Amino acid sequence: MKHFLSIADLSPEEISHILELSASLKEEWRKGGNKPILAGKTLGMIFQKPSLRTRVSFEMAMRHLGGHAIYLSPDEVQLGKRESVADVARVLSRYVDAIMARVFAHKDLEELARYSRVPVINGLSDYSHPCQAVGDIFTIWEKRGTIKGLKLAFVGDGNNVCNSLLFITSKLGMDMAVASPKGYEPHPEVVRKAMEFASQSGSRITITNDPAEAVRDADVIYTDVWTSMGQEAEAEERAKVFPPYQVNLALVAKAKPEVMVMHCLPAHRGQEITDEVADGPNSVIFDQAENRLHAQKGILAYLLAGM
Repeated sequence: MKHFLSIADLSPEEISHILELSASLKEEWRKGGNKPILAGKTLGMIFQKPSLRTRVSFEMAMRHLGGHAIYLSPDEVQLGKRESVADVARVLSRYVDAIMARVFAHKDLEELARYSRVPVINGLSDYSHPCQAVGDIFTIWEKRGTIKGLKLAFVGDGNNVCNSLLFITSKLGMDMAVASPKGYEPHPEVVRKAMEFASQSGSRITITNDPAEAVRDADVIYTDVWTSMGQEAEAEERAKVFPPYQVNLALVAKAKPEVMVMHCLPAHRGQEITDEVADGPNSVIFDQAENRLHAQKGILAYLLAGM
């Protein structure tokens, strides 16, 4: 049985296979609809954090593929409080065919997977956001026709999204530069793993405090919120530190003319990204959001349909 907890757990071949599945399922859907390959299958969705894209994309992915999804709100489950994580896994996995969980602590996902009888999918944790990374790379591949040899510049907090992007780019041979303020760089262990993957794929990983250096010759500029859910107490301090890392027209001009601008959303417009960039000709933000649906289909088909 396979789980989907971190991109670091997957081989380059597995990632490429999921991307190809996502592309074929998107094309099939555009031509009139998907075959019901998940008929009779049910996905249980545990949410500790609210979400627009994760909830709707998973629900619609299951519906398009002939299956069903059950939404479990934070008040219903209270993971680890009302009931232990292990017991939730033991019970829920007797009812459903897969579990998707969007949590604060990555260790809760690992415990769910340890005690579950069915595949567990990471819908977001404080450590990683692998479904987002698959959707992002699928979008780049769709737009450019390749991944290997391109450069992605991530500008902002070295957070869970950054971690997953470091893993997926280094696995697939894409260069990545991260520009974060001092003290907000990605975790050294994440960087170490990404460097190890990069040595095998031939990609380059750069960590810097200079946004201009990071975006030089970039094919993609990526940003995210300065303060993630669970970090609200740090918001005031972060608001003082991050303004030089705003993705604005001046920064975009330092990259390649055809650079794509990405954001995993929700965006705090006027903070990490300006309206002119988010709504400008280089932005692929909403194509990227749509592709969460198709990437989720690829992940579900891989885990539940044996494709």
